[in-house]
Amino acid sequence: VALKIPKIAQFAKNKQAMMDQKAKSIKKWIFDEMETFEHSKCKPISIALAVEEKSRKILGIYAAQMPAKGHLVERAKKKYGFRKDLRAKSLRDLMTSTKGQSIKRCDIKSDENPRYLRWVKRFFPNASYLRSKGRRGCIVGQGELKRGGFDPLFALNHSCAMIRDNLKRLSRRTWCTTKKICALQDFLDIYRYFH
Repeated sequence: VALKIPKIAQFAKNKQAMMDQKAKSIKKWIFDEMETFEHSKCKPISIALAVEEKSRKILGIYAAQMPAKGHLVERAKKKYGFRKDLRAKSLRDLMTSTKGQSIKRCDIKSDENPRYLRWVKRFFPNASYLRSKGRRGCIVGQGELKRGGFDPLFALNHSCAMIRDNLKRLSRRTWCTTKKICALQDFLDIYRYFH
């Protein structure tokens, strides 16, 4: 079965590319990154994700390695050495993918991550860009479920929660962990097509 996953992923990517060619009129979309890990929490992975606000259609999803942060930095460097930060490539791929599907004067939303403004200005100079302050999750370990009130990023947070639930390797407490980023990307491509 493991040998068939890359073939299934390629089939899903090809089908999704044909669907993306037809849909070039996305007006409102939201993007952000979610985090998981590769084998150990000392080897985190960032997953850049964009969804259409109304339909929650996934416009792009890309995984990339990132360095450890917080209290795991020293342990990660000691055990695994220096780890490159490849998040810029995944954001560039996400913006390129989304640009081909949306109108020039689209409405874009994200959280207040300072890195995002540069990417939006570069790829979508005519877009309206709204940044919302991120809120704490209502349950420990469930970052996508926000504490009460209106959530302007609900479509994205709901999609992230669905991805975590449907791909067990992304669940917060699980024995099923990602061993290779390329395998995770294959599963994300398959999930995007069937979402």
